[in-house]
Amino acid sequence: MAVTIKDVAKLANVSTSTVSRVISNNSKISSDTKARVFEAIKTLGYHPNEIARSLANNSANVLGLILPNNENDLFNNPFFILLMKGISVYAQKKGYNIMYSFSKDENEEIDIIKKYTYGKAVDGIILLRSNQNDKCIKYLKEIDYPFVVVGRPENPENILWVDNDNYNAMFNVVSGLIYNEKKQIAFIGASTDMNMSKDRLAGYKKALENHGIPFDERLTAEGNEFSEQNGYELMQKILKYKKPDAVTATDDLLALGAIKALKEIYSVNDISIVGFNNIPQAEYKYSRLSSVDINSEELGKSAAKLLINKLLRGNEILVNHLIIETRFVDRENFIT
Repeated sequence: MAVTIKDVAKLANVSTSTVSRVISNNSKISSDTKARVFEAIKTLGYHPNEIARSLANNSANVLGLILPNNENDLFNNPFFILLMKGISVYAQKKGYNIMYSFSKDENEEIDIIKKYTYGKAVDGIILLRSNQNDKCIKYLKEIDYPFVVVGRPENPENILWVDNDNYNAMFNVVSGLIYNEKKQIAFIGASTDMNMSKDRLAGYKKALENHGIPFDERLTAEGNEFSEQNGYELMQKILKYKKPDAVTATDDLLALGAIKALKEIYSVNDISIVGFNNIPQAEYKYSRLSSVDINSEELGKSAAKLLINKLLRGNEILVNHLIIETRFVDRENFIT
């Protein structure tokens, strides 16, 4: 006969509700009680019925994840793959599954959120971007639904979020290029309504200012998507003005596109290119691309951790955001 939760409760000398709370990792249960319950579970070989547990707790044990663009765009950008890995691995350890959908724009994202939240199909939602005047964040706050954002929100108060210090990461990249006697430094970005893009552009400008180099708007170009094609076209636009001696890009795919455009015109080895995300292609495609590793997997893990802690502890949470460290990967990338 199958072992039941009542059997576990009897052996551990606690109530069945206490066993349920221990399995759900409720922070109000003492460590001694948890130890007794887990020992009873181990001794009896008990396996919780996830469906019954979800019904009893009025919880789906599911996190909703909304991915930008379509599935083809997703798998062309390793950033999202690593982010999803971090989210999924941590969520699974905590007994949560992931339900994900694709959205081509913010309006479609809102529609998906409404489907997720109606009838509590998911316990909480993970947003993978933060925009200026973000409609999704506004809606979720209005209905008081648990969510976390990957990216610094415009008004971060009372919002769960994770991000890198994008301002200082770009500031340090540009400062390093200047120390290496690069003066004509181009900037290529995308998605200008995203706070991440704004922060990196601000770091770029501040580094120039601190080293007495005037900001030249003609050395900057911003598009609307993180892709090699966009980077290629933006670099072509800058090259109509002048040849830079260094290029910074807010994403490795943009940087790889910029390299392609440069190599069509120049056969030189004196232009440094630096991207962000440190995707696998950065090391092998076209040239060894220096990049800022933003630790995408850790961003995903931390986002899931913040949201699950909120679901388990409610208003008892002490931390509402986490800043994940970046690491500069210097591959001495010169176009050859």
